[in-house]
Amino acid sequence: MDTEDPKDIVRRGYDAVSRLYDDAYGADTKYRALLGDLCRAIPTGSAVLDVGCGSGVPVARDLVAAGHRVTGMDISEVQISRARERVPQAEFIHGDVTAASFEPASFDAVVSLYALIHIPLAEQPPLLRSIARWLRPGGWFVATTGPRAWTGTEPNWLGGGAPMWWSHTDAATSRTWIREAGLTVEREEFVPEGDSGHALFWARRPTGQD
Repeated sequence: MDTEDPKDIVRRGYDAVSRLYDDAYGADTKYRALLGDLCRAIPTGSAVLDVGCGSGVPVARDLVAAGHRVTGMDISEVQISRARERVPQAEFIHGDVTAASFEPASFDAVVSLYALIHIPLAEQPPLLRSIARWLRPGGWFVATTGPRAWTGTEPNWLGGGAPMWWSHTDAATSRTWIREAGLTVEREEFVPEGDSGHALFWARRPTGQD
């Protein structure tokens, strides 16, 4: 029986494909519209946490260029090393976000693009509750999740020679988890990718919360 920690599969997988991933998904130009919307939604100089920041491009790079203070966190040491080189103006933390400890109301926005889908299902609701605490009242949470329930691996992801692991529930359950964490879902979209896609949520911590 395979008892390997799925998080270790994810860590080693991104260590192996860091550069391949950027090339495969067009790191320089992806998320342009999304990041533009986020920059219009938050004040200049906002503190932003990028969960699963990858190599720092484009999220940290573009948010820093727009005048925001960015903290990125990723489980892959290679990704963090590259992010520090590419976006030296941001702060990057190598670690598991489910074990992270930030002060309450530390961030004006938390972004998590294609990262929650690599976290075990049982750990996602507690993480969402933590994210809600980390946000300031009125702060934004922008995240992609899976469109349908699925857990599995790919043995040679992107031809990088290492497997990759995913685990996500359906969009309706993700929406429920976000709401149960104390956030208000303001917008939900389907982002197509190949013959499938992902759910994109824009949620907000209510302004009346302390």
